Amino acid sequence: MSPEAKARQEIDKKLEQAGWQIQDWKDVNLGAALGIAVREHPTDTGPADYILYVSRIAVGVIEAKKDQTILTPVEEQTQRYASSKLKWHKEKTPLAFLFEATGQVIHFTDIRDPSPRSREVFHFFKPEMLQQWYGQPDTLRHRLANNMPELPVANLRACQISAITGLEQHSLAKNLPRSLIHMATGAGKTFTAINAVYRLLNYAGAKRILFLVDTRNLGKQAQQEFHAFKLAGKETFFHENHIVQRLTSNTIDSAAEVCICTIQRMYSILTGHEIDESAEDISLFETRQLQKQTKQVRYNPAVPIESFDFIIVDECHRSIYNLWKQVLDYFDAFLIGLTATPDKRTYGFFNENVVAEYSYEESVLDGVNVGYDVYEIETEITKAGAELKAKEWVDHRDKLTRKKRWDQTEEENVYTGKELDRSVVNPSQIRQVIKAMKLAVETKIFPSRKEVPKTLIFAKTDSHADDIIQMVREVYAEGNAFCKKVTYNAKDPDAVLTDFRNEYNPRIAVTVNMIATGTDVKPLEILLFMRDVRSKGYYEQMKGRGVRSLGYEELHRVSQSASNAKDRFVLIDAVGVEKSLKTESRPLERNSNLSLKDLLQGVALGHRDNDTVQSLANRLIRLSKQIDKKIQHKIEQSAGQTLPQLAKTGYFILYRWQSDISLSGQQNQTLSNQNSAGS
Repeated sequence: MSPEAKARQEIDKKLEQAGWQIQDWKDVNLGAALGIAVREHPTDTGPADYILYVSRIAVGVIEAKKDQTILTPVEEQTQRYASSKLKWHKEKTPLAFLFEATGQVIHFTDIRDPSPRSREVFHFFKPEMLQQWYGQPDTLRHRLANNMPELPVANLRACQISAITGLEQHSLAKNLPRSLIHMATGAGKTFTAINAVYRLLNYAGAKRILFLVDTRNLGKQAQQEFHAFKLAGKETFFHENHIVQRLTSNTIDSAAEVCICTIQRMYSILTGHEIDESAEDISLFETRQLQKQTKQVRYNPAVPIESFDFIIVDECHRSIYNLWKQVLDYFDAFLIGLTATPDKRTYGFFNENVVAEYSYEESVLDGVNVGYDVYEIETEITKAGAELKAKEWVDHRDKLTRKKRWDQTEEENVYTGKELDRSVVNPSQIRQVIKAMKLAVETKIFPSRKEVPKTLIFAKTDSHADDIIQMVREVYAEGNAFCKKVTYNAKDPDAVLTDFRNEYNPRIAVTVNMIATGTDVKPLEILLFMRDVRSKGYYEQMKGRGVRSLGYEELHRVSQSASNAKDRFVLIDAVGVEKSLKTESRPLERNSNLSLKDLLQGVALGHRDNDTVQSLANRLIRLSKQIDKKIQHKIEQSAGQTLPQLAKTGYFILYRWQSDISLSGQQNQTLSNQNSAGS
């Protein structure tokens, strides 16, 4: 069989999988099925490889080539057949849907698009899809370019307005297939995405949108946010007008307009392989990528490639670029990425098309988030490890059942700080850390508080979390309600999380990964790390649990002795996680030992280094949340700006001044080098 014949055989197979009936010209019967693909169809410029008919109407053409053929140069030939006169047809309008295909690669162009541009698709579309498109007065890309009304800005932050308009005007309107929104944790990425989804459904005519989340818990949270969303000036909630389905099984509701799931669940749907729900509980940031091969998918007629018009990936993890990439490539959909922690792979995957950027530092200056301080706790055991002597009597505990037995060690066992709380449990070390945290909070960090500020502790494992909880209750001499576990293995973790967020108790929660990413707990003021983190992105996500700003009344509701709005959170590092240089964001406060007066004098005297400028900006932001409205008004009258505005404008003016000085120095050095070379 020739290479051309092999390619035709594979093309026939793919057409049949998509629901097309293959016919030769001599045996043509256009009434035999909804979609007919006629081979070697005569035209006035020669026979076309395939002409596609839907309900007896010619709508498309396929130009077939042998494998390894570069398809872009073939587009002119396809266009010629699309514009040719078909035998026995009077229509002179060019065919709308153009395909170039080998046995392995398919390119598609809809000539009705503005500036029609070919794109690679995973498979052929179903006849029903082409019939629907053919009956529409315009295309999705035409509507994206021409039908999107001005964005109502009520209830939207400036960063959210920038993200939505950047996405619509500078990317989707230009038919760019991938867009990236870089927005700091806590700045409202999901709310921004829901606004964009609403507009895409109502104005661009999108039929269905996939919202991919990192974990099952974040899927629940996203569904709640969709249900609670109400556009400014509208009387109804989002879910009253649009069906939102969170996929917990392998069935997609045909009426669903928004589907929410993890990428693991979507892979399961495409392949038909059932997965355990627990596989969706662990963040992709948390899992070490052991499998090097991409997760392969095949065409699934029950979930065709046209199932989604848009895919929004909430917090893009590196594994979507390799391990799970084919799941995203499968659908003929625009890809929109939301991330607070981009890296080079993120930018590369989204074709460096960043439509909006909003950093953590900007969010603090805007009052959207709060800054943070770092407090370190170091024990001898976490630093240097310890040794268990042979024949020493110690507790042995089963990892799964936690059943204990008192027995002798068989041999000497030296363990490191990294092995602590995984293979070896040292209650004394846990006690030391909790005692040190208690003392620091009561005497240095929040000395005026009468109750323990809301605290989240990150544990290594579920078993480690149990050990920490028991020790917290012991050290603080409190009961069960004071400290609780929020993990997938805990009893009713969602109810505990709700209480932690809204009620007085629990004061301290311990988690492993359930609320490490995406989950809002605005009253949080302390994060205690009792585990290290491999991933820079995951660490940023974990820190993000503490960044949310909160007004005085809301904070006072759960922490009655709080005297002002939340103005910071404190990261207590008991394992050296902050020293491993994996972090993107850093505390704005760099000179914590200097008073505000000293910082102001330093800037006035010309000390405008980055640390001083950032520390001053951070101090002004915090001060704005500590003073009453009367003093705020006096400052605004005197300075012509509020304290946050002073902090922001001062920061950017001084930052620009530093940049100009740096650039001037670089230019002088360049001129000096050029003069030296000329000499």
